[in-house]
Amino acid sequence: MGAAYLLFLLVSLGCMMLLDQRLRLFFWDDPRRAAVVLVTGVLFFLVWDLAGIGLGIFYRGATAMTGVMLAPELPLEEPIFLAFLCYLVMNLFLWFRRIIAERNSSPRGARQLSDEPGGQP
Repeated sequence: MGAAYLLFLLVSLGCMMLLDQRLRLFFWDDPRRAAVVLVTGVLFFLVWDLAGIGLGIFYRGATAMTGVMLAPELPLEEPIFLAFLCYLVMNLFLWFRRIIAERNSSPRGARQLSDEPGGQP
């Protein structure tokens, strides 16, 4: 049962990769930039976690994890979760940015803005 959370994280990370490949959002758009952003995000949050652990703010409670610890109070699953979190945020950010850009560039979107009360003619 301890590996269920790790398995869930890995499956979720795989789904993020499939979404990225399908929509060409992050790694499939610019792999070098994506790697730098993802590694920077994961390292930032790992430092954040280690600072919280050092200050006694974060601790590992009774959970369904594998029990493999990378450092005191830092389970193996934490960097994988952080990679998933950063990947998810970047996919969402780039997807929403694409949607907004497409909406702003379409003639229909421009007409809708001018048809609204108080909109620019």
